[in-house]
Amino acid sequence: MHLDLNRSLHLHRTLTLWLAAASLACGLISLPARAGQDCENRGPTVASVTQGMALAARVAQALDASGAQVVVLGRAGQDLSAYGLRYSHLGWAYKSAEGPWRVLHKLNTCGTGRSVVMRQGLGEFFLDGLWRYEAVWAVPTPGVQAALLPWLQNPQRTAWLHEPAYNLVSYAWGQRYQQSNQWAIELLAVAMAPEVHDRAQAQAWLRLQGYQPTVLRLGPLTRLGARVSRAQVAFDDHPAEQRFSDRIETVTVDSVLAWLPRAGLAGAPLRASWP
Repeated sequence: MHLDLNRSLHLHRTLTLWLAAASLACGLISLPARAGQDCENRGPTVASVTQGMALAARVAQALDASGAQVVVLGRAGQDLSAYGLRYSHLGWAYKSAEGPWRVLHKLNTCGTGRSVVMRQGLGEFFLDGLWRYEAVWAVPTPGVQAALLPWLQNPQRTAWLHEPAYNLVSYAWGQRYQQSNQWAIELLAVAMAPEVHDRAQAQAWLRLQGYQPTVLRLGPLTRLGARVSRAQVAFDDHPAEQRFSDRIETVTVDSVLAWLPRAGLAGAPLRASWP
């Protein structure tokens, strides 16, 4: 069987772009894991790779210019405008000793209720089928950066408060499940407070610092449909009185970005997009 010339050129260009992506990402992985996105099996296209890599390069340039060593970094993997949200997923980006920026974040293994903490390059972070090619970040204060950096560099430390049981809408103040944004701010708590030794203590610190989760208004039919159709969605960790009044409190990128400056932990959010 012979491919026509146009298809051959298309495959060649896609492969070339993927090789460039692998170089910037510093090690691509084969595990199908995502956060803040759906789990449809969509292959890369020339347009998606080109835009993702261009956004990654633009963000890298901005982060280098900031002089920061650590930032909280978010992306728009899904359209969440129906819930009044702009971004879907965040992680901690840090300047590696080798030079490139690395992103530490938690990802759901697609089609399951499990998750892993992953270390990726900026290229890979923005090559994951984005809804909108826009990045957002906030630069923590020098003290917060100094406290976080050793944790981000040490795999044993970053795994300490990781709960593998994943729930896309996990209760912000519960410990049965843990979603990606929740892991990120609980890691911040343990890095900032030496007295924090478990998730309950981390959440107590977050409350003390004034963190307020997003309240999603999800009716019973919406909850039932999500629970039946998705292994990574559950509502049984939410208090009954809130669940039955259609109040689902969970950690979102938007709520974290609003809280960090208010708590004096980081500056105002900054953005970059492509094109």
